Amino acid sequence: MPPATTAFFLFLLPLLFSTSNAHNITRILAKHPEFSTFNHYLTVTHLAGEINRRETITVLALNNAAMSSLLSKQLSLYTLKNVLSLHVLVDYFGSKKLHQITDGTALISTMFQATGVAPGSSGYINVTDLKGGKVGFGAENNDGKLDAVYVKSVAEIPYNISVLQISQALNSAEAEAPAGEPSQLNLTAILSKQGCKAFADLLISSGADATFNQNIDGGLTVFCPTDPVIQGFMPKYKNLTASKKVSLLLYHGIPVYQSMQMLKSNNGIMNTLATDGAKKYDFTIQNDGEVVTLETKVVTAKITGTLKDEEPLIVYKINKVLLPTELFKPVEEAAPAESPKPAKSKSKHKVVAADAPESDAPAESDPADDQTADNENGVAGLDGGRLAMVLLSLCIGAVLM
Repeated sequence: MPPATTAFFLFLLPLLFSTSNAHNITRILAKHPEFSTFNHYLTVTHLAGEINRRETITVLALNNAAMSSLLSKQLSLYTLKNVLSLHVLVDYFGSKKLHQITDGTALISTMFQATGVAPGSSGYINVTDLKGGKVGFGAENNDGKLDAVYVKSVAEIPYNISVLQISQALNSAEAEAPAGEPSQLNLTAILSKQGCKAFADLLISSGADATFNQNIDGGLTVFCPTDPVIQGFMPKYKNLTASKKVSLLLYHGIPVYQSMQMLKSNNGIMNTLATDGAKKYDFTIQNDGEVVTLETKVVTAKITGTLKDEEPLIVYKINKVLLPTELFKPVEEAAPAESPKPAKSKSKHKVVAADAPESDAPAESDPADDQTADNENGVAGLDGGRLAMVLLSLCIGAVLM
């Protein structure tokens, strides 16, 4: 390849990868003065930063007149944040997709749902295609009323961010309920309200909750086995000593904030809260498309949903208890040497506690995957890496011609 061509590629490559999936909602709206009030309150409520961290997002923008009507309700800043977060969809909807909704209507999760403070499904909105090419929007808990309609597309970066103007703010009694200044995040309280009460109870009874709470301010990622999973695992858990119970629970935390996109782009070995020098207590993060798994060499667990995402804390639901090799190992390794028997093909290994006699070890239950929570990050379509590779291929073709 000629030197000039090589130099061109070296110049172009970082540009492609640095801009392929980056977006800044503040800069996008700054180009449109009619949304200056909306833009201002996204900033002061810190929603702008949360929007920018997500890879796939749709913002339902309100012009200055619509914001003036909303502000006339004199909501506190923290309540206003809940209302505005109801206007941020955690999925991509360009104007074309908006008019091609399957079955003509859909319930879409919002950032209000992702905060973990929205009761029930009040953080979802109803998007419905109407006659005459109109599209209606309404809070799911608003008795089926569609308060607003689609006005126009403000900006679209396909499969990354879409900014759509709607006619007025969405009404939601839950989002508009008085909200005081946020207190320090209480991890076990959050877990208990979102289908992870059994795991929260174990953290409290073992004292491991103190270590988790001490790490929240600096960034914390928690992988929470759901209640049915914990219930099926309890016979094995009870066989562990007190210190090993703590280590097992700490194994479900990473002392840094890791969004879903970060997990996908940082495949590999990850240390945990249980890591202590030679006691590695690590596992491997892998993803296959949109599916993210945690592999411990003993068991592979899958992330089934996002329970809470409010930096510096993020909590994921997983479908299995993570079993570290420091505490558990496959039965084949733990069994005493005997006369060889024909091996039978099995899709899963049973495991036993590493310090327990095989005869006393309970068989591991294999709870069905917990599919009750969808991945609320709503990532779909091309990710930044694949888009960059497509652009790079086009540039190579152009140069070679």
